[in-house]
Amino acid sequence: MSSEDAGASSGPDEAPGSGADDEYHENAEQAVIAVDENDEEQGLVNRLDAHTGDGRRHRAFTSLLFDEEGRILLAQRSPKKRLWDTYWDGTVASHPIQGQTQVEATRQRLEEELGVTPDQYDDLRVTDRFEYKRYYMDEGVEHEVCAVLKATLLDTSLDPDTDEVGGLMWVPYERLHEHPRWYRQLRLCPWFEIAMRRDFE
Repeated sequence: MSSEDAGASSGPDEAPGSGADDEYHENAEQAVIAVDENDEEQGLVNRLDAHTGDGRRHRAFTSLLFDEEGRILLAQRSPKKRLWDTYWDGTVASHPIQGQTQVEATRQRLEEELGVTPDQYDDLRVTDRFEYKRYYMDEGVEHEVCAVLKATLLDTSLDPDTDEVGGLMWVPYERLHEHPRWYRQLRLCPWFEIAMRRDFE
């Protein structure tokens, strides 16, 4: 069973564009949770529809893992991703399914993408929430109310799924924020960059 068959959808933005790229995509069989600006549920929306054209506002999350020295674990999105492929993200990001909390969805994605189990951290919690909308070239769009979750990884053992993760990197979080000329070379995912900026406002 693939990660997309079991619970949270993998990646917040794996939708193909419209127009010439109208071939079948598995996202057409999935749904995300449509929400208003206050993150109140407005029913389900087809995942492909949510990420094409002008998109549909939906619920998402990005989760940031830190080590005990305050370094953040960045994950590079696999080149197989349809949107923001090879960009660097926070540790994991995805969409919860209906009836699933952000914490439950994060626990699932951490285990599926990185092999990180709940006994490796003990303080996973929601720390922020924001709305944003960004287009990715002419291939798709994200319009999300994105929750931010954080935890400290006490056991840093990792077993990444190479279909989801192109690379991993531990980075001093404050230094990353303070040196945009450095981190822009990494091409950060927009939702992660917004979350980081808000952390230091």
